[in-house]
Amino acid sequence: MQGLAKILVIEDDEKFRHDLGVILEFIGEQYLLCSTTELNEMHWKQAEGACFLGNIHSPQRLSQVLENLAINNHIPVIALSKHKTELSGLANFVGELELPLNYPQLADALRHCQEFLGKNSINIPQLSRKNTLFRSMVGRSDAISDVRHLIEQVAGTEASVLILGESGTGKEVVARNIHYHSNRGKGPFVPVNCGAIPPELLESELFGHEKGAFTGAISARKGRFELAEGGTLFLDEIGDMPQPMQVKLLRVLQERNFERVGGNKTIQANVRVVAATHRNLDTMIQEGSFREDLFYRLNVFPIEMPALRERIEDIPLLIQELMARLEAEGGNMVHLTPRAITSLMEHEWPGNVRELANLIERLVILHPSQMVDVNRLPKKYRYSDIPEFQPEMHCSFEDNEELERDALSAVFAMDDLDDEEQPGFGPQPSGLPPEGVDLKAMLADLEVDMIRQALEAQMGIVARAADMLGMRRTTLVEKMRKYGLNKEGIV
Repeated sequence: MQGLAKILVIEDDEKFRHDLGVILEFIGEQYLLCSTTELNEMHWKQAEGACFLGNIHSPQRLSQVLENLAINNHIPVIALSKHKTELSGLANFVGELELPLNYPQLADALRHCQEFLGKNSINIPQLSRKNTLFRSMVGRSDAISDVRHLIEQVAGTEASVLILGESGTGKEVVARNIHYHSNRGKGPFVPVNCGAIPPELLESELFGHEKGAFTGAISARKGRFELAEGGTLFLDEIGDMPQPMQVKLLRVLQERNFERVGGNKTIQANVRVVAATHRNLDTMIQEGSFREDLFYRLNVFPIEMPALRERIEDIPLLIQELMARLEAEGGNMVHLTPRAITSLMEHEWPGNVRELANLIERLVILHPSQMVDVNRLPKKYRYSDIPEFQPEMHCSFEDNEELERDALSAVFAMDDLDDEEQPGFGPQPSGLPPEGVDLKAMLADLEVDMIRQALEAQMGIVARAADMLGMRRTTLVEKMRKYGLNKEGIV
């Protein structure tokens, strides 16, 4: 392979240590062999490629090794599965190996070490900063490229813009880009969240009020329309605006003037209005909760923001951009392994870009200046696990017998339950039918049904389905291969 720098092999068994050296030399890797009694600071300085943790005879020495691995968390660690419990909390734990060792599993483990070190990582292209228009709208997907194209087309006009999309997709970012690159870019950008202001105060907030207009109005006050004079007024969550205010807003958009609450002086409104909502305004119009004439006044130029799940390929770039912003604000950087980024790309992201930004900020706080692998992501974002690099398995006659015994034990355990308590099955037969049964086929059908239910319950995530079934992930993978099942449980 010749892909890694020196690999530090820590192994107390002299023969196994020698055998590991022979294997690594055969595949072209540089290595250092030592026992825990020989291990010193110089070994850690020279171990730039990876650390292989084998048999450690003394618990005290194992504890010392773990302390050094935690300090040297830039070194990826692969270990025999016997040490998985102790290593599972380390950020640099790449995976576990099963005996007997063979080339495919070792090569797979070393490939993961390369990915951890960034030598075989996901390529994140750099975006040009010459055009500041899209500094906050990174992405290479067709969906976000279409949005950038629409902004370029409408920014230089005076047309009203309606931005649609789920919460957290970046609708205000679009509005700010439209403003800053319009002819009004040197004027003010004034955002108003129509859903966050009580209905009785919204009119005063938008149009201002005169002294004594209502209880508590001890002085005259300018509204957001006046504050946005010569610039852009961004009406966020326009779908939450009460109907009486919809009528007044429509009049301002048509007449281009308004009066303060309690006043009679007409004020001209030299303002461009950009609105946004996460609601379905067509449905609201049919239900009578949003005015159709206001919708057409606002919807001169619609822009629909895609959900993050519709542009998953942009996640690496978004992560890079979010980290750059946090670093510019004085925060520490974190480094995500390709495996962690791949896991994030499998998430549905109901909170969209805002949810991703919150996650990155959390990781920066929890793991400053550290490498974050999939095992350090919050559980809801883990769609893979630390891999088990196992020997190639061949199902023998004894293996089949063991599988059948396991399934048979499950059947007998279920016989002790009442019919209605047995998961996924109707009433059970009270005894063996006179004509007999094909036990092997029955047990295979039962096992397939259990695997399908587990995969369905865990949305096709094999690692979680294996936990649900009380077996190792690799064991479940072998069973799925045996029965020809995919992640959806389909043959």
